[in-house]
Formats: sequence, structure tokens, C-alpha cells
Amino acid sequence: MYSSEPLHHFVDDYLGYLYETCPTGATLDGVHTYDDLLEDVSRSAMEAQARALAGFARRLDEIPLEGLTEVERVEHPVIAANIRARIFEIEDIRTWERNPHYYADVLATSLAAQALFPYAPEEERARRVLSKLRQAPRLIQAARDNIKDPPGIFAKVGLETLRGVLDFIERELPRAFSNVDDLHLLGDLADASTEAADAVRGYVGYLEDELAPRARASFRLGRERFEKKLQLEEGLSVGVDKLLAIAGRELWSAQEEFRRVASRLDGGADPHEAWRRAKDDHPAAGRMVDVVREQVASLLTFVERRDLAAIPEAEPLVVAQTPGFYRWSFASMWTPGPFESKPTRAYYYVTDVDPAWPAERQAEHLRDFSAATLWSISMHESYPGHFLHSLHQRRVDSKLRKSLLFAPTSAVEGWAHYCEQMMIEEGFQKGDASVRLGQIAESLIRLARFIVGIRLHAEDMSVEAGMRFFRDEAFMEEAGARREAERGTFDPTYLVYSVGKLMLLKLRADWKAQQGTKFSLRAFHDAYLGNGTLPMWAQRKLMLPGDRGEVIE
Repeated sequence: MYSSEPLHHFVDDYLGYLYETCPTGATLDGVHTYDDLLEDVSRSAMEAQARALAGFARRLDEIPLEGLTEVERVEHPVIAANIRARIFEIEDIRTWERNPHYYADVLATSLAAQALFPYAPEEERARRVLSKLRQAPRLIQAARDNIKDPPGIFAKVGLETLRGVLDFIERELPRAFSNVDDLHLLGDLADASTEAADAVRGYVGYLEDELAPRARASFRLGRERFEKKLQLEEGLSVGVDKLLAIAGRELWSAQEEFRRVASRLDGGADPHEAWRRAKDDHPAAGRMVDVVREQVASLLTFVERRDLAAIPEAEPLVVAQTPGFYRWSFASMWTPGPFESKPTRAYYYVTDVDPAWPAERQAEHLRDFSAATLWSISMHESYPGHFLHSLHQRRVDSKLRKSLLFAPTSAVEGWAHYCEQMMIEEGFQKGDASVRLGQIAESLIRLARFIVGIRLHAEDMSVEAGMRFFRDEAFMEEAGARREAERGTFDPTYLVYSVGKLMLLKLRADWKAQQGTKFSLRAFHDAYLGNGTLPMWAQRKLMLPGDRGEVIE
């Protein structure tokens, strides 16, 4: 006897619950019902979420696969894994109890989403920011109450992020609403900003003076939790030993190709020296945004001329300097949510040097943004990477496959990383060996993440050893290598870039074999993007009927 509840009805209820408890996620999805709310991350709220999610899990179990359509049979286990992943995060990973960065990120992203996307009149968005600012002290108090013994590296990163949030509230947020002329509203915003900033500043002092000095907890997840996190969040049921073997194989292959291409530069000079010289060719300080804006135009032209994918109509992509609160990221894409009711601008942020930095740090930063690598970064973020992906996401007709709250990171970042390699394969800047070298260099960084992420959490690698691995095996500058290693402590599954790309390349090869002479690269890309963001096993079910192959080899 089949349940009378249709799966789409369950999805509506579950998604509605997620929007209510994750209002920032709702905003990023383009749903603005809860824009005046900030997440409740108190201990009681987190425990209540775990109970509610368990209830959804039981309810979903009562919907048998036998009564579903073929597509719904694929979607059903995707939903189940999403629910279990959220329970696992709350009850086992417990980021909310371990990492101050979590609270800084929630606050910053929640405020920034209202400031950046003009989905409503400025005054209306300013009122929603006012509401969030008034709730900020409650969020900061939750951080004080919940986090008692963080890992030292989490305290360090949390302090950096919280200081960025403080700068954002005090300096950048007022400029975002400079055109508001309601003096009463502006006064309320100023008062609420002061209260929020005072709360953040007080927590920074507490974290720096009291919590950080006695922070002794380990950042490691351990092998079992690491593997379970990958399985639930990414749909990847592959043990870390096999993953490390794959990563080592790919790293060695990429290094060999790197040496081969690098040796073609500078008349066959030593490959490492050739790469050091290539990195000396970079945009001047203060020119990063202009250079990237020109790159985006060239990339769009190439994708159109080679007919690599459909390009839906959209507002022009805006290239701009990274806001202060997000400067730990080299480059990032902020796209309107897939459920937005009207076209809205997307922002491609790049991080130029800070004039206040010492000269040595400025030089290292610019070298990591060399012309050789900047092309790949722009492919990843704009065309045909994240920005184009977001345009296709808006056209998906399934709520489950459309919502970003169901999206595995490997599907999102895997596509963007795949695009870097695909564009080179298709002949972009074919005569410039440095562009190919930059693409391989970016691949080496992602492969180093693949290995370091596993060894940090499933073995006993230290952050310092992780830094050396990025420096020596991916040829990074030391400052960038250290940031990458530190990121691996609080972003444990950042191997998803390489894993996602490898899974996508295998899907493409298998789909091509099935299509035979009918194969078209554009058709493959459009089919993949048209299915929305699904774990790779689910993509294979939809694109390769009867498939029983491995998602990665």
C-alpha cells in the first residue's frame, strides 16, 4: 500500500522548513519570505532542529520508492541523504560548538546578501538589514554560550573573519544604503549597527584574550566521520585509502605535465624557474578588476563562438573588488538565487592587494594572481564556470534540483574546475603556453587540497606540514600555501574540487561512449546543467540509463 503523500508535497514542506530555519539560505536561493530574520543558532534551537529533521526523515521513509516516477526514485535518496547530513552536522561534526568562523560567516553572508542584490527597493532591504542587525547580538551571544573549547586554528581564523565582519558593519554597510533618504530609518540603522558592532567587538576581545589562549581541542574529524561526511554531503561512498591513491596518481600526472609545459617557456629553462618567471607577469596593484573585466568578455566570446553551452539571457556580470569581510578568498562569485522572480546582477569579486600590507606580502599576493593563473580563475568563476552554471540553474523545473540547499559542493565546484581544463582542451589561448601552465598550476592546488584535506582529518598531518605540501608540490608562495592548509582545517572536504572534476570527466567519457557519433560537447553540457545540482551518482542515473559504473576511478 503506497503512501498518499506525493514526494513533491514532502519536498515543499521540507524546503519550507529549511528556509525558516536557514533564512540566509532562503535569501541565497532567491526566496525572500524570511529576509528579516537571522539564524537562531542557540543550543536549544540546534537541538530542536535535529529533532525536527529526524521527524522529516521518518516521514520520508513512509514514502515507498515503488509508488514514485523514475526521476522521483532518483530524488528520494538525495533528499534522505540531505536530511541525514544535516543531522550529522548538528550532532556529530558540531561546527556550531567548535568554530567561531561559523558565526562570523552566517552574520556576514546574511547582511551581504541584502546589501549586494537589488531584488527589492533599497529602503525595503535596509529595513531587513536593520532587523538582522538587531538580532546580531543574540547570534554573538550564542557563539559565546556554545563555543567553550575550540581548536586553536579555529580561534585564529575566527578572529580574522570576525574582524572582517566588524569592518563590514562599520565601514561598508553604511555605503551600501547611502541612497536611503528616510532619516528615521538611517538613525535606526546607525544605532543597530553600533549595537551589532559592539557585540562583535566584545566577542573578538573575549576570543582573543580568554578563549584562544586556552584553545586546545583538535580540528581533526577522524577517518570515520570524514568518510561519512563525504558520503552524506557529496554522495561519494569511496574510502579515503582509494581516494588518496587516486589523488596521488592525478598529482603525479599533473606535475609531469606541468614540467613538460614549463620547459617550453624561456627556451627550455628549469621548469620551476620558468614558473617563477611566469608568475612575475601579473596585473599591477590596483589593476586587478580592470584586467579581469577584460578576461570575462573574452571568455564569453569564446564560449559563444565554439558553441560550448547554451547561454541564457541575464543581467551583465559585474566584476568588482572583494568586500573586506570576504578577503580570505582570492576570488568568488555571488549570483542571484535560482528562484529570483526577476533578473538581478551577479558579482565576480577579485581580491587586489591591500595598500596597508607589507611590500613582501603584496608581491606574493600578486604573484599568486599572475596572468598565467588569472585566466583559469576567471574561467572557474565566470564563463563557463559558476556564473553560467547559475544561469542554467534558474531554468531547472524541479524544486529539489533547483534549490542550492540540496546542492553538493562537488557538483558546483566540480563543474567550475572542470571548465578550466575543458576550455584549454577546446583551444582557448592555444598559442600561449603560460595559460596552459596556469591551468595546470590551479589543478595542482586543487589536487594538493585533495591530499592535504584527507591527511589533515583522517591521518595526523599538521597545518605546518600541509603548508609545506602546498608550497613544494603545488609550487605556491608560502603565504598562499599557509592559507590553503589552514582552510583545510575548517573546510575538511575541499577535495570536492578535484573529485567533482574527475567524476564529471568520467561521466563525459561514459556518455560519449554511449552517444557514439551523436556526441556533442554542447549537448553534454546542457544535459548536465539541465539536471540541476545533483550528486554524481544521481546525474549518472539520469544521463546513463541502466548505469552501474563507478562515479570515480
